[in-house]
Amino acid sequence: MFHDSRGPIEQFSWGRFVVCGEEHGKVHGAKIGKGKDIRLIGTKVSKWKEREGHRLSKSMISGVFDERLDVLIIGIGVDGLIECPDEVLKHIKSRGIERVILKNTPYACRIYNDLYHEGKRVALLAHGTC
Repeated sequence: MFHDSRGPIEQFSWGRFVVCGEEHGKVHGAKIGKGKDIRLIGTKVSKWKEREGHRLSKSMISGVFDERLDVLIIGIGVDGLIECPDEVLKHIKSRGIERVILKNTPYACRIYNDLYHEGKRVALLAHGTC
């Protein structure tokens, strides 16, 4: 679905990310690395454990507000099934992140890498399935 040897996101496929050579996902029912939902800031990956269901809430947007970001990208799933209500977008902007990009996860990965290489302070919250 997505390949970019420049990284930091080198590969993405259903439920699986490769970031800086480390695999994260859920393969054959087994969790690998940080799992299939990740938070990425720079090259640091953590589990996006707050995401539940297919509709984001304010409380699910975490770990990004103290990072002085230029852009927050939200990967809304392979098929784009995650909803992000306007109230959540307003909350993010009220916390100091002016630019929020919502894209299906493969495209979100590409945008993340591009902005990262442009020197932007960027974070990604990404759902790896649906």
